[in-house]
Amino acid sequence: WRGGEGAPYSTLVPSDEVTINYRHGLPVITLTLPTRSERCRFTLKPMVTTVGAFLQDVQREDKGIERAEIFATDGSKVSDATLMEVLLMNDFKLVINNTAYSVSPPVKGKLSSEHATEMEDVKSLVHRLFVALHLEDHQIRKERELLQKLDYLKEELLPLEQMKARIMDSADAKTSRLLWVGLALMSTQGGALAWLTWWVYSWDIMEPVTYFITYASAMAFYAYFVLTKQDYIYPDAKDRQFLHYFYRKSKKQHFNVERYNKLKEDLAEAEESLRRLRQPLHLRLPIQEINDKD
Repeated sequence: WRGGEGAPYSTLVPSDEVTINYRHGLPVITLTLPTRSERCRFTLKPMVTTVGAFLQDVQREDKGIERAEIFATDGSKVSDATLMEVLLMNDFKLVINNTAYSVSPPVKGKLSSEHATEMEDVKSLVHRLFVALHLEDHQIRKERELLQKLDYLKEELLPLEQMKARIMDSADAKTSRLLWVGLALMSTQGGALAWLTWWVYSWDIMEPVTYFITYASAMAFYAYFVLTKQDYIYPDAKDRQFLHYFYRKSKKQHFNVERYNKLKEDLAEAEESLRRLRQPLHLRLPIQEINDKD
């Protein structure tokens, strides 16, 4: 058999001379250096290390190695740019000087089953290291972003808050005037009924009148319930009238209630996120999730 550009090798060594094991989830290739006659381990990063880099590491360990190449089982040479992860998927031959080593990587399915615990330990360690190195910077950067967002929202809300205060004052004044007008009308009605009862007519004549006035009032309260689906309770009726004046005044002055409510919600959400972010910063605990909606 001849490999590469026709360069022969004289010896084919059994596969146990070059072994591949996995430690902490990384492949470790162990082979005997020809000049030093000692076993040497090479730990690979299969997602990063290429075939060329691995061969250079082997030659760097043993300066007496003049030729180091890898061939597929069909005799074709493996490119130096091939990742070790791809190479370890199939059997291959490692040629050092004039000696060829037959290599059989572990089966990937068995590997994942046997080393699942070690892989989880490695992932846990990497996660803890990442948290220790980068979490504080992430929190500070996130805090800066939230503070900038708060400043922007407060700046947007300032003119709206001033307009809202004026509209609320106007609506409250109109509602109060309406309540006083209602009290004046009820007082006038009571006084008129008393005058008609004792000075103009008698109770016998005024009794049916008061009955129909009471019945008309009951009809008015029932009509209020039919229209609003609410009982006529004085505080609720006052609030309803206040909102009526407020929205009518807002429409006239082009006050965008929907935009104002959205800005208020965003402001409250940003303040809550900042509070939750600063709590673990103060206590040096793991950060809580800031936005459940995202």
